[in-house]
Amino acid sequence: MDPLAIAGKNYASRLLVGTGKYRDFAETGAAIAASGAEIVTVAIRRSNIGQEPGQPNLLDVLPPSRYTILPNTAGCYSAEEAVRTLFLARELLDGHALVKLEVLGDAKTLFPNMPETLKAAQTLVREGFQVMVYCADDPIQARMLEDIGCVAIMPLASLIGSGMGILNPWNLRLIIEQAKVPVLVDAGVGTASDATIAMELGCDGVLMNTAIAHARDPVQMAGAMKKAVEAGREAFLAGRMPKKYYSADPSSPLSGVIGS
Repeated sequence: MDPLAIAGKNYASRLLVGTGKYRDFAETGAAIAASGAEIVTVAIRRSNIGQEPGQPNLLDVLPPSRYTILPNTAGCYSAEEAVRTLFLARELLDGHALVKLEVLGDAKTLFPNMPETLKAAQTLVREGFQVMVYCADDPIQARMLEDIGCVAIMPLASLIGSGMGILNPWNLRLIIEQAKVPVLVDAGVGTASDATIAMELGCDGVLMNTAIAHARDPVQMAGAMKKAVEAGREAFLAGRMPKKYYSADPSSPLSGVIGS
């Protein structure tokens, strides 16, 4: 599969995965290995990556020598909170610049607060961060985030943790068609077919957590998601046949058939 390029670096996998909601670190490590993901996102406010000495450290299971750690601002509800969290992440990860910004609007839906997201993005880009940004599926605001200098746009497919799949493929297509940076679906994927559809629409990648972590068998689901993303990308590159409503086109042409 062709590589995914983000902020000047190529990745063989177009599947990005989260690290929360697993039963333990052992399951986390096994599922992420099965997914084939190279970028793993970590909630700085909920996971220990060194800020709590003496406690189990997620980086012991997911070493930065093997994975690109993508610190995120899950649980932040203001631009100020998000910026402060990512400055801490940069310090903990020895100057690491690639981050995932998400500023939430409320605790029930986890829908993004776009005014605060835009504000935080401006500050972070100005401070030298490479910002991948969780956002609403709004083509205008997606363009604004790209104009600010974000390195990837990550519109939701549906609400975080809902498993509802892609509810508005039309807006997603508008965002993809105008973007000059990678567009990755973030939030709402429930099963492998959702990931395939996202890739067939032309997304550059998919980020997920709950769909794997809350599956009956997370490790097996991680493998399924790996295949789904690869299949969707290959189908997009191949180009599907046009839909022809009420127009039959037999697989075996009748011209030249004996008796015709």
